[in-house]
Amino acid sequence: MPPRLRSSLSAVLIALSCLLVPFGALAAWASYGLADTGRYVTTMAPLAADPDVREAVAKTVGDGILREVDQRMDVRGVRGSVAPFVHDAVRSFTQTRAFRLAWDTGNRVTHDAVLRALRAEDPAEDAGEGPVTVDLAPVTAQVKQQLTDDHIPLAARIPVEHTAVPVLRAAEVGRLRKGFHVLEVAGFWLPVTAVVFAVAGIALAVRRRRAVAATALGTALGGALLVLALTIGRSLTLAGLPADVPHPAAAAIYDALTATLRTTSWLLLALGLTVALTTWVTRRLRLPRPSRHPHEDATAPTPAQSPAPTRARA
Repeated sequence: MPPRLRSSLSAVLIALSCLLVPFGALAAWASYGLADTGRYVTTMAPLAADPDVREAVAKTVGDGILREVDQRMDVRGVRGSVAPFVHDAVRSFTQTRAFRLAWDTGNRVTHDAVLRALRAEDPAEDAGEGPVTVDLAPVTAQVKQQLTDDHIPLAARIPVEHTAVPVLRAAEVGRLRKGFHVLEVAGFWLPVTAVVFAVAGIALAVRRRRAVAATALGTALGGALLVLALTIGRSLTLAGLPADVPHPAAAAIYDALTATLRTTSWLLLALGLTVALTTWVTRRLRLPRPSRHPHEDATAPTPAQSPAPTRARA
């Protein structure tokens, strides 16, 4: 193959590899991180101790309790005096072990329900498909058992009712299902394709040291772009939330979910810069090649010196 054609093919393959790096990292994170129930619950578990999340839960649950009380008995006249006590009671509950158990169980049940809906393979179900709902009875039963074990008064009288809470609307399920299937395929093949393109580009290069440096710099650039995309995505996500959604709690959840992807982005940036710098340093410190005949100088004949004049010659 002519050297010019080899260089052109190598440049194209390396450019494609560097372009696929951020998309491959994003797809792999979504496919193997968010789509795994165990990893998702483990990621969300520390948020049960986050002050912003607990305050948001206390406000949401407290307002729900007051609405239920208003529907069953008219307490609008004393609502202003009762509301602080209700919110304080819920806020105290968020600091207990029962709340942490309810938090983990609720996340697990919700994640399982969403995954079952997204991984359904029967297209005939789409026509009459309803919204994705979550039954809160298992969560209530575990909380009741935990409070009973902690000897909380009247905990055994907590009713366990099957309450369906909608998670996804019916119109969103079909669209998200198609995207999820594409994401599962891309999560495996995009990183593999990026690696194959990089190896092939370096192998075809006429100057492989320069090709390795270019691949490393492109990988670092992809990691930097991914970090920038996460930062911009965080701002856009928070700006697009409704006014009644607590922004500090939403920011804490976004940071927890994208922590692995952010770490991967910084690793790509650091790895790319390290490889590029190592390539540059080794090129600068490369020793001169030894001659093919190291003993050539030692065995070379020295010019003969003219003999000293003798008496006969004189």
